[in-house]
Amino acid sequence: MLDIEIIAADGEPRILEVPDEAIIGKGAESDIRLEGWRLSKEHARLCRTPGGVIVQDLGAYSGLSVNGARVDSQFGPLADSDVISVGAYKLRVLNSMPEAPQVQAASPTSRSSSAPVRNRRATEELEHSRHLAAQAAEAVQAMQSSQAQQAPGAAPDKAPAAGYALVPGNDPRRKELEFEWRKRIHAKLLDTMDLRRHDVSSMSDDQLRTESAAVIRAILREIDKDLPRELDRDVLSRQVLDEAVGLGPLEELLADNTVSEIMVNRYDEIYIERNGRLLRHPLTFTGDRAVLGVIERIVAPLGRRIDESSPMVDARLKDGSRVNAIIAPLALKGPALTIRKFAARRLTSQDLVEFGALSPDMAAFLQICVESRKNIIVSGGTGSGKTTLLNILSNFIPSGERIITVEDAAELKLHHEHLISLESRPPNVEGKGAVPIRELVKNTLRMRPDRIVVGECRGAEALDMLQAMNTGHEGSLTTLHANTPRDGLARLETMVLMAGMDLPLTAIREQIASAVDVVVQQSRFACGSRKVTSITELTGMESGKVQLQELFRFVSQGYGNPDQHGLKRVQGYFTGCDMVPNFYEELRAVGGDLDMHIFKPTLPPGHEQVERRDWRTRSGIDRRRAS
Repeated sequence: MLDIEIIAADGEPRILEVPDEAIIGKGAESDIRLEGWRLSKEHARLCRTPGGVIVQDLGAYSGLSVNGARVDSQFGPLADSDVISVGAYKLRVLNSMPEAPQVQAASPTSRSSSAPVRNRRATEELEHSRHLAAQAAEAVQAMQSSQAQQAPGAAPDKAPAAGYALVPGNDPRRKELEFEWRKRIHAKLLDTMDLRRHDVSSMSDDQLRTESAAVIRAILREIDKDLPRELDRDVLSRQVLDEAVGLGPLEELLADNTVSEIMVNRYDEIYIERNGRLLRHPLTFTGDRAVLGVIERIVAPLGRRIDESSPMVDARLKDGSRVNAIIAPLALKGPALTIRKFAARRLTSQDLVEFGALSPDMAAFLQICVESRKNIIVSGGTGSGKTTLLNILSNFIPSGERIITVEDAAELKLHHEHLISLESRPPNVEGKGAVPIRELVKNTLRMRPDRIVVGECRGAEALDMLQAMNTGHEGSLTTLHANTPRDGLARLETMVLMAGMDLPLTAIREQIASAVDVVVQQSRFACGSRKVTSITELTGMESGKVQLQELFRFVSQGYGNPDQHGLKRVQGYFTGCDMVPNFYEELRAVGGDLDMHIFKPTLPPGHEQVERRDWRTRSGIDRRRAS
């Protein structure tokens, strides 16, 4: 706990005890709640670290100052005599430094000009690390003695994950000690070897890692006498190396096939998605500088940049994983990084059937749609699996056809011989040179494509995509964000209007009804499972409205009992809607051997019969039954 002395404008002091990580602001959730128009809801943050207490500016307009000097991002470690000014209040942390009984306290002087104070701090940090090492050693001995007293038949404690936990049980004090020494070694590495002065473009990854590893080994030999013996030198060396020239703690997450998404909220907050669940990962970066280094190493080979003038970027890793990064001044807590991993193995429709994402009948129908050159839109929300399904559908395209893909960041992995992949380009430092997706879609029409695959329609390129579908480029595929097939068509209309052509709504709808054949709806449920919830055919226009006919659907039956992880999985079944698509008549006319029984309704679990209904539309048009 932290003891905070708060002095208001009237000079009346008060003492407040708060957690080791406390928010200063006027918001109701703030740990140190202060009043005043100059304060934000979350104005600043106090945090106890192994080296002492630091104060961080959370981006408030009026900012904060320490000892009269404005703080840009963070300041620390704080001394007991340091005065933090926030609005009209003065704050002092009374127990800011770690206990160091062996060190004699020095008289309070200015830290910027007093060498004895710096020496005192360095000595205190060393003593604190030794104190942590002693505590960790005691924890190890206690755990070993408890394990020795276990019954012979008792199951041993779970082994720690390789590369992270250095002692059984993930002891918090050991993690704190490891973090402190990793941060020191990393800082010393940057001082010894300024990586940015190397011509990285002319060096291979192996050369860069070899040189950096040699420097880290030299640093470890130099500080070996002060380094606690409980810390594994090899693991520590690898972690520092990964953070210096690799992706830091993300390396092992990228190698873990069970992790589907990685989210870095802040340098010390990393979350992962595993089996549809969000989990906090114990490893952290050593600071914002390390996260920025990782982001720069990702975007630099792609010719993209991230800085204060362009603080957001979309990129990809070498394996095709999608990356989004955002930094200050837009990200108030520090650089944020999101990585959606690309599957290491090429997925097929059979994999989706085994995962329960769709039924075998639906997979067979989609394959027929692609092979018969039907224009398909994959609709769904964020993270619902649209790109994965688009990739699988694209691989249904027969070999020998000329395919051109257009994407913001290249993610599709097609295994065709006649393939051209195009990627949009952001503007340069002067704001020029941008090549949006719309220009690439226009250009594809001059490249004699058999199929056009657009990674995602999100703007004016939707008009060019519809025109391509209507001018002899059948079999085109794309995705868009929407919650239902009807919402997807409404959003498609909106994106066409963004092209600025001033087209009447009726003309746009006629183009959509003529161009699009099938809409495949993807959904992600609360339990994390992803399913194809609807396959819908566009049957034409009636009374100025696009007519839809559902062919397949997923019938949800609520959520089942919790599994071994305490998670309730969605229950339900896939069924046909007793309707045959219009184009099946065309395929049968040319001798296609088609199975009509896939469109028949499926019996719900536990039911022996299903009621037959009159499948007539409200307009009175007779619809064909699957029989």
